[in-house]
Amino acid sequence: MDNDAKTGIKHWIPATILMICVVLAFFDKISIAVLFSDATFQHAMGIAQDKAKLGWLMTSFLLAYGFSSMFLSFLGDIFSPKKMLFWSVTSWGILMILMGFTTDYSTMLTLRVLLGLAEGPLFALAYTIVKQTYTDRQQARASTMFLLGTPIGAFLGFPITAFVLAHYDWHSTFFVMGAMTFVVLALIVYGLKDLQLKRTVDLEGVGKRVNFKTHLKNTQRLISNGAFWLLCIFNIALMTYLWGLNSWVPSYLIQDKGFNLKEFGIYSSLPFIAMLLGEVFGAFISDRWGRRAIQVSAGLLVAGIFMYLMVLAHDPMLVIVAMSLSAMAWGFGVAAVFALLARITTADVGATAGGIFNGLGNFASAAAPVVIGAIVMQTGSFNIGISFLAAVAVIGAFFLAPLLQRY
Repeated sequence: MDNDAKTGIKHWIPATILMICVVLAFFDKISIAVLFSDATFQHAMGIAQDKAKLGWLMTSFLLAYGFSSMFLSFLGDIFSPKKMLFWSVTSWGILMILMGFTTDYSTMLTLRVLLGLAEGPLFALAYTIVKQTYTDRQQARASTMFLLGTPIGAFLGFPITAFVLAHYDWHSTFFVMGAMTFVVLALIVYGLKDLQLKRTVDLEGVGKRVNFKTHLKNTQRLISNGAFWLLCIFNIALMTYLWGLNSWVPSYLIQDKGFNLKEFGIYSSLPFIAMLLGEVFGAFISDRWGRRAIQVSAGLLVAGIFMYLMVLAHDPMLVIVAMSLSAMAWGFGVAAVFALLARITTADVGATAGGIFNGLGNFASAAAPVVIGAIVMQTGSFNIGISFLAAVAVIGAFFLAPLLQRY
């Protein structure tokens, strides 16, 4: 490949489209969190203000998402990543529209599970496409471009959903997300049409007769990689922070910190702008400095510290500042995490490694929304639930200690 010579704008179109896909997926993930504080939605679902049941709407998604990412992402190694991406995104739009017509809790829970299954392979597919399209020295920037979809999705998703909810109704929030999906599908079809991708099982010259048995042998080598598993455990803490923050930040700011829906739509974006800035800065530092493990570990540690400072703050502006600095540190660290994964693993199991890594992190961290909901129900304090997240982040940061010197 001559990707070293490819640095123009056109070369970065695939990473940009992957970023848009992640933005859309994040809209779908978190938009329901805004509804956690909407009495009409709670009444329609028949769950009153049961925070544990509300938490399950996020946790059920994450469990299915994690399962799918771990056990279905290998399909991205066997089949065309572009086709997998297209059909995955198509199913999101259909499911979001169905959610808009749903008026009972059990059906909504089922559709959230199906959405999780459909979205699970996304990061592994994106990781696979990046690894084939960009050089080692471009991968942190390229992977960060699609990772930017996380803070951009939250930055836009929360206020967009709040705006639609404030001016229309909760049904419309799902219809808007569904309509956006089909716009993104057009970008995938036309934006990636010239991108030539191989199945990752063919990358090492294995040939066209690769079967599941051969791929299983490659996967066995991956499973024996201790550094890979340390990174996977660390990622559980990384994702617990993210899902805890995204599941309950609307209710936290509105119910515990005194923000109204309009103020929430404005101020809820600030931490995610900070997260985006942290990821952009972190990507350039990572590609130039090359010490991925130190950067990733330090980012989560500082994120945990600032999250606890947010708990201690009483003034709403100090809460937002502390939350923003915490999110920025998290973004700075996560910018290098897929580049670190790429250094630790080999190309022939790219989608499988990405799937296990992303799936296990999301599957294990899926408990965070329900745990926080249960803590709030038992103690009556959101601050204790947020302190739980801070503790997980600080403790999790130290799992990369054995990798700091080598990577």
